[in-house]
Amino acid sequence: MTGTPVPARRRILIVEDEPDIARGLRDALEFEQFEVITTGFGGEGIRLVRDGSPDLVILDLMLPDGNGFNVCEEIRKSHPVIPIIMLTARSQETDKIRGLEVGADDYVTKPFSVGELVARVNAMFRRLTRVSPPDDAIHIGEVVVYPRRHELVRNKRAVPLSFYEVEIVRLLHERAGQPVSREEILDKIWGVSAHSTTRSVDNFVVKLRKKIEPDASKPRHIVTIYGTGYKLVV
Repeated sequence: MTGTPVPARRRILIVEDEPDIARGLRDALEFEQFEVITTGFGGEGIRLVRDGSPDLVILDLMLPDGNGFNVCEEIRKSHPVIPIIMLTARSQETDKIRGLEVGADDYVTKPFSVGELVARVNAMFRRLTRVSPPDDAIHIGEVVVYPRRHELVRNKRAVPLSFYEVEIVRLLHERAGQPVSREEILDKIWGVSAHSTTRSVDNFVVKLRKKIEPDASKPRHIVTIYGTGYKLVV
């Protein structure tokens, strides 16, 4: 008798040079049934992404052979869509924004809760495996967003979108014209509760506005609802 095929395990690459952190993450993720690969070097991490095609990368910012910004940029050249979560010991907002600009999908500041990071990973995979309608193009003003392709088209030019950018657009579009709180966005997309920082949401909205709005300093489509969150005006 032929049994039910066992689904392939998701593969996660951890690029982290602190052994205790790498070991703790490996143990927690393997407990969640993920296949885990680790390295303490950025150059080796780039090679492992190219050769092993992991489903997600957890990338430390400070590495012995370089920094995570450069590694992230190199990964993005060959894998524009693979989710990347950056670990940083720095709490400066400029570092976090730079990480997002070079292609990271998310960042976690050390010291962090392993449980919260695993929750973010699980939430990301849940949304990645969600079934989308065949024609899921989202029209926002003069921009068309194609969630499955992780890109938008503006003035006949394709612009790549990160995982969280796509998910924020999807959630706001599902509730178009209605305010959506930062806390709800964190809970539904990041998979973490409201006690976590809502600055993650704000930073991604800043990036999205630069790609979607005619004038990002005067947004017409992703509108701030002060004291609450955001509303999409299509």
